[in-house]
Amino acid sequence: MARQIFITEKDKKRLLALISETKEFGKGNKEYLKALEQELELAQEVVTELVPNDVITMNSKVCLRDLESGEDMVFTLVYPHEANIKADKISILAPVGTAILGFSIGDVITWNVPDGLLNLQVIDILYQPEAAGDLDL
Repeated sequence: MARQIFITEKDKKRLLALISETKEFGKGNKEYLKALEQELELAQEVVTELVPNDVITMNSKVCLRDLESGEDMVFTLVYPHEANIKADKISILAPVGTAILGFSIGDVITWNVPDGLLNLQVIDILYQPEAAGDLDL
């Protein structure tokens, strides 16, 4: 059985608009757009103010562990126009970005990426806008 993932109403609305815009203008990898769309369909939608504080939402800063290498990585999950790998800001349209949305601390995520299968564990959420009261992000 698949893990239940959560998405805020606001994030879902903005992400569906992003998918629609990206499809319309032909930007981006169609496979990742479809994967994100599927994730949104399966996710349980929650009121923004009531999202659990251990769930990865848009603009969350997270610590992930690669279960193959043992390496810990810290990323902030952002919209494509904010992505900057040097600043550890990863786009929701990147394979890892799509994979982690809605998962919680302790969850293990298995995701197909261009190099094969990626196994990540959510170690910590260092910042979540909803938990911090930053509801305008």
